Amino acid sequence: MRIYFAGPLFCESERTFNQDLTRRLEEAGFDVFLPQRDGVESSKPPYAHMSPDERRKAMFEMDLAEISSCDVFLFVLDGRIPDEGACVELGLAYMHRLTTGIERLIIGLQTDCRAAFIGSRLNPMLRLSFDQIVETREELLLALVTWRENGGTEYAAAPDGGRRGG
Repeated sequence: MRIYFAGPLFCESERTFNQDLTRRLEEAGFDVFLPQRDGVESSKPPYAHMSPDERRKAMFEMDLAEISSCDVFLFVLDGRIPDEGACVELGLAYMHRLTTGIERLIIGLQTDCRAAFIGSRLNPMLRLSFDQIVETREELLLALVTWRENGGTEYAAAPDGGRRGG
């Protein structure tokens, strides 16, 4: 089962959190595409020899292919507002599922209590794109293991009942 890992990755603490969570997911038997590790990096061949525009195009195409082929789309929603690139990736994952009918779990992890919207932690366009939003890494692992064990048809309910949108 392949997971596409979306979220912020621009400071040391974000990258460290992503790497630690990826390690835990891989130890649980999941195959994880982590863009900061597995994606287009300017220091790695062949990308090191590309122009910035060529590298951006390669990154977009690689991420789009990975999003389209994943079984689970995971979005770390932490931060005052969700990462804008990951928001686009969420839209791509949602529309791919909607237009192809290929079943995939779209799940968010939001450990951050800050809210950008009065009465809600997320913009409704984001919130309603998720099958489930969990608040801890343990809830995330339980949901993913349950999803895998049920052949991609059911996930463990979060404290809110696991309804679409969290």
